[in-house]
Formats: sequence, structure tokens, C-alpha cells
Amino acid sequence: MVGNIHSLESFGTVDGPGIRFVVFMQGCPLRCLYCHNPDSWDSKQRGQYQLSPEELLAEVMRYKNFIARGGVTVTGGEPLMQAEFVKEFFLHCREAGIHTALDTSGAIFTPAVRETLDVTDLVLLDIKSIDPIQHKALTGAKQDNTLRCLDYLEEQQIPVWIRHVLVPGWTDDDGLLQRLADFLRPYKCIEKVELLPYHTMGTRKYEQMGMDYPLKDTPPLSAERLKRAQEILGM
Repeated sequence: MVGNIHSLESFGTVDGPGIRFVVFMQGCPLRCLYCHNPDSWDSKQRGQYQLSPEELLAEVMRYKNFIARGGVTVTGGEPLMQAEFVKEFFLHCREAGIHTALDTSGAIFTPAVRETLDVTDLVLLDIKSIDPIQHKALTGAKQDNTLRCLDYLEEQQIPVWIRHVLVPGWTDDDGLLQRLADFLRPYKCIEKVELLPYHTMGTRKYEQMGMDYPLKDTPPLSAERLKRAQEILGM
């Protein structure tokens, strides 16, 4: 079994608790308008690394002292496009005593995905929009699987951090934020909600790839709007 890996980061500080080794998997079924890694979309494109779960763990172990109070995060792209690989890698991490986190949109929900979630210590679940119509417009896909994934995580009581990008003109809306807060409130598996301000740092990649950036006229989120959103979410 070999994972198609877009890139690796040995010192991540924003993808779960502590200092983390971050694995970016190649391939994603979504086409989020604000995505800053369009080069990770194509699952047939060869990433920088082709590694077995054992080889990837060996790479991680080089940094074990640095990530001792953190762990490993697998993200993407959408890592659950390679669910079987992630499961095997996480099992190796568990044997090595390394904390695992999975950053996913929940866009894929299959038996293989459920098996992967079952061996994950923490899920960073990206809820793109609470409104189904807006979700489809923003990502190109329905939100159904994301909500099924959250329900499964609740059923299994697997720890979850919700991640939600605040995009001016889209998800940065008091009414939608209140709907999101109300929706999330009953879930006991949710330990934390992270609100991520929209930024334009990924636009250069679009230029390099000869692509038009869909939100090129959208300004970064203001500090005032972030504070208001945090108030609505009770943060």
C-alpha cells in the first residue's frame, strides 16, 4: 500500500494540539472557491512523495522528540480519498504512541472512512457552510456526507474540533453563524470550534497554474467581523 502524498511539513502549529508533523495527501473531490491548494485537487497527479505507511512513520519518527506533546495530522486535499492508507498509517502511529489528527471535510463517507475514523484520536471537521444551497455553491458538492460524518463521530464519541472559514459575502453572516451555533450545540463530541478568517494568500498559486481565482475581489476578513463571529459561537 502506497500513499500519494502532496507534501510534508515537519513543524506544524495550526493543525491540532501542540507541535505536529503534517501530512498533506493528494486529491480532493471538492472545489472550494477559496481553496489555497488547487495543486492538491487532482488525485491522479503524482505528489512529492509515494510512501508506504511504514515509510511515512519512519519519516515521522525522525521528529518524534519535537512532536512528543503534539502528534501527527493528516490533511489534504481530502485525506479520506485515501482512507485505507490513512487507517494503516494511524494504526502504526498508535503503536508508536503518537497522537493522530485527521483534517477532513467529511465529503466522503464510506465503510472504509468509518474504519479510519475509528482509529483516529482527533477529527478536525471542516464545515464549509451550514446552508445546503450555499454549501453547494461554495464547494461544488452537497453537505450531506459532512453531516453524516459528524453524526457518526457523535455516535462513537470521537473527539472533534469544528473548523469553519469565515468568507466575506458568504459565510461571514450573523444569521448563518447563529444557525451554525444552534446546529452544533447538541453534539457532545465537539471539544472546540475554530473560526478561520478568509485570506488571499493562495492567489499566487492560481497565477502560477494559469487559473482564475474565483474570489479575487473578496477582501480579507476584518478583525471586527472575526470578533463578532466568535461572540455568536460563544467563544
